Amino acid sequence: MPVALVVLLLDITLIYHASRTGRLQPWAFIILMIPLVGALAYIVVELVPEWFGSPGAQQARKRIAGKLDPEKLYRELSDRLANTDTVANRAALAAECLRLARFDEAVRHYDHILMLPLGGEPAYALGKAQAEFGRSRPAEALATLDDLQKRWPDFESAEAHLLYARSLAEVGRIDEALEKYYALVRYAPNAEARVRYGMLLRIVGRDAEARVVFNELLLQMRRAPQYLREAQAEWLSIAEKQLLN
Repeated sequence: MPVALVVLLLDITLIYHASRTGRLQPWAFIILMIPLVGALAYIVVELVPEWFGSPGAQQARKRIAGKLDPEKLYRELSDRLANTDTVANRAALAAECLRLARFDEAVRHYDHILMLPLGGEPAYALGKAQAEFGRSRPAEALATLDDLQKRWPDFESAEAHLLYARSLAEVGRIDEALEKYYALVRYAPNAEARVRYGMLLRIVGRDAEARVVFNELLLQMRRAPQYLREAQAEWLSIAEKQLLN
């Protein structure tokens, strides 16, 4: 039997399987547009985990499927919200919009949530500020974070403080941003705040102080557990590059 015919039959079989199991989108397009390779991807991502069913295989399937169809969860959450408009469903969709850089839509969802009786939570205000910063409106993010602090004065979040410092820097309030970073790096649980602090110090010409920040971070992380170094690898790499400049 000609190879082309075998590939065609395989593609048809897999597309039929995808349609019967609710996976037609995006697999039908992938299988048809990338003959054989698309079929093999479907087998590896969808069928092999089903055959073996281990948690690790399921996680691998989710990672690969997410790369092949990054908006799958977005569509699922949109459908869920259309069927049942609850704070939880809208908040889940808003968070996914943040992940996909759909910042305008995320702002709309968070605005809607914050107006609801059950939507008065600081986490939703923080999400709105993150979306505003994402669409290059740091002044709006600052206003939202200031309002958050007034409404929930006991709310503590390193993530919110980092966003505030970044927003201050973006609107040109450099001295205030440096003060915020200085306070933040004393308790922030990750390397990002320290690296951003060091980079801002370099921007204003305080190179010696910046080098101290980078060196202290790298020294501390050398003594940290391996899993923690791996989690912060991106920012540690930036710190190392900064020291070489």
